[in-house]
Amino acid sequence: MKTFIADIIPRIQKYSQKLDNITLLTNQHWVVVDEITNSKTVYIFRPDNELLISKNGKVEKSKWEYLGNSSLLIDLKDGSYLFRHGFFDENILALKIDGKEEYALLVNETKFDKDLNSSERIFEFLNKQYSPAIARSLPTESPNAKVTKSFKTDKGEVEFEHTPGSYPFIGDKAIVNGKCAPDGKYRLGFMLYVSVKDGKVNSLSLR
Repeated sequence: MKTFIADIIPRIQKYSQKLDNITLLTNQHWVVVDEITNSKTVYIFRPDNELLISKNGKVEKSKWEYLGNSSLLIDLKDGSYLFRHGFFDENILALKIDGKEEYALLVNETKFDKDLNSSERIFEFLNKQYSPAIARSLPTESPNAKVTKSFKTDKGEVEFEHTPGSYPFIGDKAIVNGKCAPDGKYRLGFMLYVSVKDGKVNSLSLR
């Protein structure tokens, strides 16, 4: 399965179903998103731990197992793979490759056949579906303890004086090459935007 880097997945995990929701997992046909338009692979997780893999209508039988601790074991022809919980709802199943910050994306077949047939469409859908809830949870003030950390943005490297383990907050200093960062909007990751004015963060948004 092709894997993708998806910054949005960790930020929406709290809105996800758990992998132990076997009823939801086994009652769907999950299409693997691999960007190959002339091929279609469907995973069917059966309640007896049998996994049916349909490739353009040709079916192979394999095995899957929920191991607890938000992990899923899938047996494929070339070996067994351990996946971790990424994101899961009635439309999308994102499985994190164990030990990597990459995700395999599978889509409910009813949605795949309509519009969710590429990674770009999936990320747009998740952004539209969950960004209002994320925006409501964004902090508006920064605690006192600060560190300086460099972030990759769409305008190059920017250093922010911010709270450890978090994204920048309003009022944090923004620095480029030792000087105040130019005014403007900087994209951090897939969907978080930071507006800078007079060398400081003055707003956070999701677009």
